[in-house]
Amino acid sequence: MTEPRTLDAPVFDAWAPDGVVFDCDGLLVDTEPCWSVAETALFARRGLPFGVEQKRLLIGKSLTAAGAVLEEVFGEPGQAAALGAELEALVAEVIADQAQPMPGARAVVELAAGRVPVAVASNSSRRLLDLALYRGGFADTFSVSIAADEVEHPKPRPDLYLQACTRLGIAPARGLAFEDSLTGMRAAVAAGLRLVSVPTLGQPGLPGDWLLSSLEHPGLIDWITAWPIRSDALIHAERTGQEASRT
Repeated sequence: MTEPRTLDAPVFDAWAPDGVVFDCDGLLVDTEPCWSVAETALFARRGLPFGVEQKRLLIGKSLTAAGAVLEEVFGEPGQAAALGAELEALVAEVIADQAQPMPGARAVVELAAGRVPVAVASNSSRRLLDLALYRGGFADTFSVSIAADEVEHPKPRPDLYLQACTRLGIAPARGLAFEDSLTGMRAAVAAGLRLVSVPTLGQPGLPGDWLLSSLEHPGLIDWITAWPIRSDALIHAERTGQEASRT
């Protein structure tokens, strides 16, 4: 893993992946504002403010990890599971009502899916992941979809990415990850994938091979367009089209 190139001045090389694994929240679907609304409400119930520093403690974390953080922040020992469940309920309500696809996300996913197999691996629960994919228009896009509550260790551990690669039938070193949070970036690096970082919160020292401010970067589209088309991607695209036509 190299130091990422300068923001929005990446040098895309001739390398092409055998498969792509996308994060969801904050990368494909603009759910981070939804999480912030829910987190603000959760903190307000306890008479506490919610700002950038509190957001940094929670962004990218699974509900289990977030519950552990909240237990400490709120001084409510033994309540991590209950706090995670309380947060999930608040987030689900806001996502179902407000979440929208991120700029450029549909174009990038559709273009990549036409060339290589694609998956989504999220640190959200299955409930929240399905809601976000539906709201973003990705409900029928991914044949492989893995949520944090479906692996033993969620991000920043590599389990989600390793399982995604296994189910796509690719070696991690031949996979490409797209991530927006430091937690997710660390997971992708640990799994051995190459990485496009599109950070939600800017900070120094982010890992990755390419660093972008948006999926709308024209160099990204040109790079994906140049990837060779794998036959299994064509099979997936055909199946997805058939499923969509029946709905």
